[in-house]
Amino acid sequence: MSSIEPAWPSEQPSASENTADGELNFLPPEGWDPPLWRSLVANLADTVAPPRLPPLRLTSRPVHMGTSIGDRLRTPWYRTIFTNLGDVISPEVLPPLELESQPVDVGELIGDQLSHLWFTSFLRSLADIAAPERQPPLQLSSKPDETVLPEARMLLPRWSSVIDGPKIFLPDAPKAAYAATPGRPAPAPPPPPKPPAVLLEFLHDMHGDLRRDLQRSRLRARVWMSLAVAQVLFLVGSLFWAR
Repeated sequence: MSSIEPAWPSEQPSASENTADGELNFLPPEGWDPPLWRSLVANLADTVAPPRLPPLRLTSRPVHMGTSIGDRLRTPWYRTIFTNLGDVISPEVLPPLELESQPVDVGELIGDQLSHLWFTSFLRSLADIAAPERQPPLQLSSKPDETVLPEARMLLPRWSSVIDGPKIFLPDAPKAAYAATPGRPAPAPPPPPKPPAVLLEFLHDMHGDLRRDLQRSRLRARVWMSLAVAQVLFLVGSLFWAR
């Protein structure tokens, strides 16, 4: 196997000559495209006898990022269970957190709110309704734009939306009456047309499906109500068991 080397011009200006002349050299450097056998030999030499470099000197402070994502994915599932149990039984004692920023009060965290019992939020809602917290008046730094809605213009609702009057029900259309001649009885109205058999079968099937759905809905309602009652009894019992 032979490789074809590119034929470069023998008289190629160097970077020093171009720099001296004040021109930029955009030509590729020498040896940027070595032959195939030379690159294979260099790769084998790096694999067999890699160059020994001096130890790396770090000028920055290393930060422990924990286990990498690749190591976590390669960890078997049972080791994660043992790790979680170890963290629950004997958690790791970490040094105090050093904060360099100024903390901002964001109120009670969502996790703390969910950890409270259900009646605490109920009492808090009643307290907010009975004696709401008084806050300072809102200070607005913007002014209304008079070009959009000037002060001389007044918005009035439509009269049809504010009118109040008695409801008027229109009488039904008169039905056609059969005039009876003297001495002869009035003719009987024609019987209604009989629906087709396909429609009767469809209505029968729909009636059966509706009854089955109603029975299932009643059963589901009873099950959910029993679960709700059991949950309420458990919550009430937990108040006394905790004591």
